[in-house]
Amino acid sequence: MTVRLYDTQAQALRAFAPRDAGNVTMYVCGPTVQSGPHIGHLRGALSFDILRRWLEHRFGRVTFVRNVTDIDDKVLQNAGPEESWWALAYRMEQEFASAYAAIGIRTPTYEPRATGSIPEMIAFIERLIETGHAYRAPDGSGDVYFDVRSWPAYGALTHQELDAMEPAADADPRGKRDPHDFALWKGAKPTEPADATWSAPWGAGRPGWHIECSAMSRRYLGPEFDIHGGGLDLRFPHHENELAQSTAAGDPFARYWVHNGLVTAGGQKMSKSLGNFLLAADVLATRDPLVVRYALAAAHYRSNLDVSDRAFDEADAALERIRTFLERAVRTLRDDTADVTVSASVPERFASAMDDDLGVPQALAVIHETVREGNSALDAGDRAGVQRAFADVATMTGLLGLDPLDPRWSTGTAAPEAVALDALVQTMIAQRADARAAKDWTAADRVRDAIAAAGITLEDTPDGTHWSINGR
Repeated sequence: MTVRLYDTQAQALRAFAPRDAGNVTMYVCGPTVQSGPHIGHLRGALSFDILRRWLEHRFGRVTFVRNVTDIDDKVLQNAGPEESWWALAYRMEQEFASAYAAIGIRTPTYEPRATGSIPEMIAFIERLIETGHAYRAPDGSGDVYFDVRSWPAYGALTHQELDAMEPAADADPRGKRDPHDFALWKGAKPTEPADATWSAPWGAGRPGWHIECSAMSRRYLGPEFDIHGGGLDLRFPHHENELAQSTAAGDPFARYWVHNGLVTAGGQKMSKSLGNFLLAADVLATRDPLVVRYALAAAHYRSNLDVSDRAFDEADAALERIRTFLERAVRTLRDDTADVTVSASVPERFASAMDDDLGVPQALAVIHETVREGNSALDAGDRAGVQRAFADVATMTGLLGLDPLDPRWSTGTAAPEAVALDALVQTMIAQRADARAAKDWTAADRVRDAIAAAGITLEDTPDGTHWSINGR
């Protein structure tokens, strides 16, 4: 068994070997909570949820950290007299948590807020100043900057030459030695809320964005950890700056860099700044959460994913094929299904796909091929074949968080329309059964044809007749 992951820094697939074979350590950049989540946020979080699940399967334990950036320029800009910055940040954090939970993204081992690690950030900055890699702005503003030219390895993540990079636009350049220097600490400004500042040796203020993740990852995972993850758009400048400041401070930092692709709309990157995003709440209000999870997982995590109604429709149809097989198998196996998923091993082709840089599209293909084999076994009355296929499909979908029979995807109560439809169809099924018992084949065919005309398929089994819409 060898898990391979694409390492952004190495620009190649690498065999993954954690520092501790019994505990994988992973840090993923979480949301900046200036506004609610869009569908791109869900895709990114889901990519690392699936990676976490697979690494747990392979190595047994994953310590997973995902931060919340609750103090930032954008958070302050979106706050106002009617809602303070910390209240806005908390409200948006809850929206993210709700959306993540809706599509089955598991909560992290630790989910620190940036405002909870200010002392660690100050100590980190002090180390950089002491080693000559950071300096206080000479204008007395209280700003502190990272000196990029003091660190020859700057640009190691994205393989860029310093003079070819865009200048850092995260702070007023007047106090910088070099336009590429980036802010570690931002001095307090009279235009910003007084409660958005903290005391520091160089003056009151707040942390820059990049220092937050370096300090929090060190606090929760130590100076060296296995995987640093995030969206492709975070490679530069955020992750480049994290790597520079952490290694300049003497920390080995991340051993692997893993980035997920972006979500696009009409081929264009989906972002709040461009205004072309789909809010997660709007999508979840119209689509089944499991369908959303499947649609966002169906493309390889490193590829860009263009979101459309067609993608969700295809995901819905794919899940129905899986669900229909599992339900048919349960009816056939009845009492034999109690322990089947517990004892089932992961099919080799599925495992090979997942080991190869988290090949979810190929893994899904294995699931659907197994579904087809299971349906053939059902049609042939091959009970052993049905049991094998059921165990494999349940195990594979369970590892991806896509098992349609998992109780978490059940609302617990059927919609009134579904209850009414079931009552009507069950009545017609009973009428058909009565006609057949009386050998009134004409009446039985009439009921059958009426049911079929409504787009409903009947399946006669030893334990009764079951119905589905359009054969699903």
